[in-house]
Amino acid sequence: MQRAALFRGGDAQMAAGDLGELLVPYMPTIRVPKSGDRVFKTECAFSYDSPDSEGGLYVCMNTFLGFGREHIERHYRKTGQCVYLHLKRHLRQKVPGASGGALPKRRNAKLFLDLEISSDLNSDDFEYEDEAKLVIFPDHYEISLPNIEELPALVTIACDALLSAKSPYRKQEPDSWEEELQASKHAKTLVQLDNGVRIPPSGWKCSRCDLRENLWLNLSDGSVLCGKWFFDGSGGNGHAVEHYRDTGYPLAVKLGTITPDGADVYSFDEEEPVLDPHIAKHLAHFGIDMLQMQVTENGLRDNDIKPRVSEWEVIQEAGVKLKPMYGPGYTGMKNLGNSCYLNAVMQAIFSIPEFQRAYVGNLPRIFDYSPLDPTQDFNTQMAKLGHGLLSGQYSKPPMKSELIEQVMKEEHKPQHNGISPRMFKAFISKGHPEFSSNRQQDAQEFFLHLINLVERNPVGSENPSDVFRFLVEERTQCCQSRKVRYTDRVDYIMQLPVAMEAATNKDELIAYELKRREAEAARRPLPELVRAKIPFSACLQAFSEPSNVEDFWSSALQAKSAGVKTSRFASFPEYLVVQIKKFTFGLDWIPKKLDVSIDMPDFLDITHLRARGLQPGEEELPDIAPPIVIPDDPKALDIDESSVMQLAEMGFPLEACRKAVYYTGNLGAEVAFNWIIAHMEEPDFAEPLVISAFGEGASSGAAALGAVGLDNQPPEEMVAIIISMGFQRNLAIQALKATNNNLERALEWIFSHPDPEEESDPALDTMDMENNANANILAETGSEGPRIKDGPGRYELFGFISHMGTSTMSGHYVCHLRKEGRWVIYNDLRVCASERPPKDLGYIYFYHRIPS
Repeated sequence: MQRAALFRGGDAQMAAGDLGELLVPYMPTIRVPKSGDRVFKTECAFSYDSPDSEGGLYVCMNTFLGFGREHIERHYRKTGQCVYLHLKRHLRQKVPGASGGALPKRRNAKLFLDLEISSDLNSDDFEYEDEAKLVIFPDHYEISLPNIEELPALVTIACDALLSAKSPYRKQEPDSWEEELQASKHAKTLVQLDNGVRIPPSGWKCSRCDLRENLWLNLSDGSVLCGKWFFDGSGGNGHAVEHYRDTGYPLAVKLGTITPDGADVYSFDEEEPVLDPHIAKHLAHFGIDMLQMQVTENGLRDNDIKPRVSEWEVIQEAGVKLKPMYGPGYTGMKNLGNSCYLNAVMQAIFSIPEFQRAYVGNLPRIFDYSPLDPTQDFNTQMAKLGHGLLSGQYSKPPMKSELIEQVMKEEHKPQHNGISPRMFKAFISKGHPEFSSNRQQDAQEFFLHLINLVERNPVGSENPSDVFRFLVEERTQCCQSRKVRYTDRVDYIMQLPVAMEAATNKDELIAYELKRREAEAARRPLPELVRAKIPFSACLQAFSEPSNVEDFWSSALQAKSAGVKTSRFASFPEYLVVQIKKFTFGLDWIPKKLDVSIDMPDFLDITHLRARGLQPGEEELPDIAPPIVIPDDPKALDIDESSVMQLAEMGFPLEACRKAVYYTGNLGAEVAFNWIIAHMEEPDFAEPLVISAFGEGASSGAAALGAVGLDNQPPEEMVAIIISMGFQRNLAIQALKATNNNLERALEWIFSHPDPEEESDPALDTMDMENNANANILAETGSEGPRIKDGPGRYELFGFISHMGTSTMSGHYVCHLRKEGRWVIYNDLRVCASERPPKDLGYIYFYHRIPS
């Protein structure tokens, strides 16, 4: 790379000797970035300032961390580092020519900063110019670049290496959207045949075989062909690849992934997924209007649904002129590529005063006591995100003169409103097999993941996640002996089943289904969608009704028996999060969503669901453990698929559910659920089950949790089994350690030691602290129990998250929040006053307790 091409010209302020002498005291602190170093040259570690910001960005020449103007002094005081590379991107108005148009001249032909370029760069009025200079603290002495001859060689090399370093997010997330999706070299010059091909809205199939899924549309000639292993691993006969080999037509788009935001495009020539900046034009060539498209499963889409009932249209309030909102609390978040689930959840989280106080209220203390690398500190990144959303600093309305200019010129000067949560996402998803990817995720699963991180990283004396925590009393009854067992567990979400059988428009649904099948068979446009209308009261009733317990082992009968379980609230949380269980699995294990309308109430009273405990006349089941059968051959143990299905419907990865059921000995979904919560932070959580021997497999999961270096660590799955029988965690661990992790002997030990020692082992306490990330274990460590904020069971709705699409694997999330007496829609960067909040189509609802 030519240095002269990197820096704009500048006058030397000092002689070469003077510059060299000035930098001599700081030379030991100036480093050249190596291949493993992360260089943060596009975003401040404490704020969302960037080189685009008014004050630019200061990059430390030793740690390579970036800091905005408000935070550079803090880093200097904490570390004593004095030399920083100041980066600034200027937006300048072009000089008009004699004819009134802008001169085609550019003072900086190469933009050397790795920043996103607005489409306005190539407009007739504006252009970008990048600037770099060295700044020496504390005197703020500036050295304009390039001073190639005047600067010491080490400094020049360090500056060049820093400016050419790749984004740190590409190194942390090799599968992320930033590295995967690059613009195809064929996109701009793609030749499309004028052969009159028009692609129908549905009923696609491969032109060489009868496959109707994993279909790809060739963007050169309009051929619809099946894929094979490439891109998403779906099955097929590889006819799309064969067609490329025959014709050389390089680009194809996957049918069923086309949305107003883009589509999945693959380049056969480049052999990777790519971006097509001209995808709208290329699709329009074959009669496809991508603004009217929406992602659906198996390549099928309801294109002919009227806008007034389309889920995408209703939830995003399309077709309605919405007033943009600006200022504190009205800041949008950029979609980083299927990161809308994160955006929606974080907007809801930081609308809650307890989270605002914990992170934004404590921001000076959190920042001052942050570690040397604040990009890897959870509380710092939470405070940064909260401040970005609530300060109003990144949500400023256009000036009045700019509004007039927009109307007159029908164009606008680029605005840097909204924040990009790239650093936040990279940190909190690090090591997680799903959230670290660029795939769409379940907002409910991410919410629980976030709560786990909040629990593990306390800030101050009060944990903000306490507002969601509540106790669930589970009453299990043996149907034969009629004896009962009461257990408590911690939870953060009330999961409501969808009572489809209670739909109030069954006749319309039956008629619609018949018409839909007829239309598909005849390849006609589909009829207008009829959505099932479900009363909320029916869902609440379904939640409170008893459910069968799979593989229930009755301690009264010493054998398996029929059992039923009912759940009640042992405490009511300050904030009640309600999830509508819209997602289920089909026979082919493909996640599907129930497209229903539920009349969610603005005011909710669940007082009648308060737990009552053991009632007069009830007899408790004896505390006798079931026999533990550990087969010699691990493959001989069948996996209970019904338990796997129950767990998968909660949103957990399928392979994780299979491992949970296997490692807990097919004792049911409830015991397996504990295993999932105990292991969900492990790197191989969602990896396929691989077992060579039971003992080896059982210990492998525990080893990941026991990263504190303790000897004789009890396997977590054995701990979970004992906990599920009603014993405390510390007692389970103590028993297993006393019996060399022999499950049967551990149970005998527990019954022979009814009064365990009060004093705990310090090593045991350490291990419990490590494992306390588990949010939903049945019995938490310590005699005091979990912190709860019990109170009345009356609530008011203040927010909801909606999902558009057919499964958690695809689609889009939007958040609606009630602020200052009005509803506001948060659709990634777009924040507007809501005119018709679709409260009946939500997925996750947020209620606040009404004070008594």
